[in-house]
Amino acid sequence: MGDFGILSLLPPLVAIVLAIWTKRVVFALFSGVWIGGVMAAGWNPVTGTIKTFEWVINNVTDSWNATILVFDFLIGAGVGLIYKSGGVHAVANAITKRIKTSRDASLLGWLLGVLIFFDDYTNTIIVGNTMRPITDKMRVSREMLAYIDDSTAAPVAGIAIVSTWIGYELGLIKEAFEKLNITMGEYYAWLHSVPYRFYSIFAIILVFIVAYTHRHYGAMLKAEMRARTTGKVVRDGAKPLMATESDLGLPKTEKGSVHFFIWPVLSLIFVTLLGLYYTGKSACEGECGVMKILGNADSATSLLWGSFAMVIVALTLVLATKTMTVEEAESAIIQGMKQMMMATVILVLAWSIKSATEAVGTADYVVGLAQSANVPAGIIPLIIFLTAMFISFTTGTSWGTFGILMPIAIPLAYKLAPNDPHILYASIGAVFAGGIFGDHCSPISDTTIMSSMFSGSDHIDHVTTQIPYAVTAASVGIVLYLLFAAGIRSPVVLLPIGLVLLIAAWYFLSEWYGKKYGVPHGRVPIYPTEISE
Repeated sequence: MGDFGILSLLPPLVAIVLAIWTKRVVFALFSGVWIGGVMAAGWNPVTGTIKTFEWVINNVTDSWNATILVFDFLIGAGVGLIYKSGGVHAVANAITKRIKTSRDASLLGWLLGVLIFFDDYTNTIIVGNTMRPITDKMRVSREMLAYIDDSTAAPVAGIAIVSTWIGYELGLIKEAFEKLNITMGEYYAWLHSVPYRFYSIFAIILVFIVAYTHRHYGAMLKAEMRARTTGKVVRDGAKPLMATESDLGLPKTEKGSVHFFIWPVLSLIFVTLLGLYYTGKSACEGECGVMKILGNADSATSLLWGSFAMVIVALTLVLATKTMTVEEAESAIIQGMKQMMMATVILVLAWSIKSATEAVGTADYVVGLAQSANVPAGIIPLIIFLTAMFISFTTGTSWGTFGILMPIAIPLAYKLAPNDPHILYASIGAVFAGGIFGDHCSPISDTTIMSSMFSGSDHIDHVTTQIPYAVTAASVGIVLYLLFAAGIRSPVVLLPIGLVLLIAAWYFLSEWYGKKYGVPHGRVPIYPTEISE
């Protein structure tokens, strides 16, 4: 790895700027990877291109990545079968009888996202696929659905006491504690860090506020007004990552059974959970509690098993009931897989740009800048949070950010403030919160991409509408870390202050953008109560 200094920021910045400017995410991501390849090859464009494709191939053939790719195709196949059998429409019709307004639909999406807390990938899949036909009927924009989906994925999984995340998080803390001979239990420290994960907490609360009040700001206000007043849930010219209707055509029957949806989805959830338990238990030594089992679980393999079970159950149901012929079922499976192609390309390039940033030392450069600042101990959590935000946004990885910063954050906090455990807890929380910021809203994050994919949203539209809300929650977090640096250590005091700041910021921005766009108070109408068919 060469020492590129500030130039090490080029690959992620090129990808992010081009993605937002051109609205062509594949072109932007490949450009970022290629720039990194050229830099790693000593600025030789020929060998740099070769290096670029080496990264792509290595990422495709990586065992974990390959498992996720197969899982994506199987999910597409399962969705194809469920959709063509009429199962999706049957569930949408059944639920819509109780979902009377766009507010009900938005809040149900948020509630489902919070309830499916155990894995961010599973969250995006189930919430997006379940809610899409419902929110479409209630004229909720795909951008809003993607935001709901994304805001209840990584932010929820990251603070859940039982999830596929907690094992990895505990492992990082334990390793750092062992090197410093800290006798405090890693779970004890993890638990005390949760109230300091300001970004995650307020990101989840903010999506509830906007879903309930229908008061929006930024690009989301335009998107929601378009959907509510015209019925267009995506803008003209948008390119949804997963366009089920255009790829699969109309369902074979509009009067499908809810069983064609319920049992395949339950199979996905049950087998995934069973897989998490089985793989975690197999890899666990000695006594194994639930969290230790999850910490050792192979989430990619578990999701693969779950998606395959989904396909098998859906296939069995449509064939056994003679709803579809073998030929029709095979066609639905192939077409369902086909609709995942665009998303798969983006995922591979997103992984590849992480290889590029590692090769040119992007994270090392950013961490070095943070370490060189000689500052008081109380401000360490703020510096860590800002650093984690930047690394995760530019690299698109939360877990990668955790792995980079935790071995630095814990020693830094412990050595500079050995007698103040609050600084240690807040520093741990800042690593996780800052890392989740990028996982939540970076255009090159896999969960951001998957939220666009399963919500049927144009990816760049999802990013541009979500970022203002993400920045709002992050800004509240920054203020609270500043208050922490000023001496207010207790989360019992900080969290209520943060809630007041969040509501004030949301209110001000919705009022300001409402005036700017001619929408009183930034409040979009509730459908169908305030808009006729």
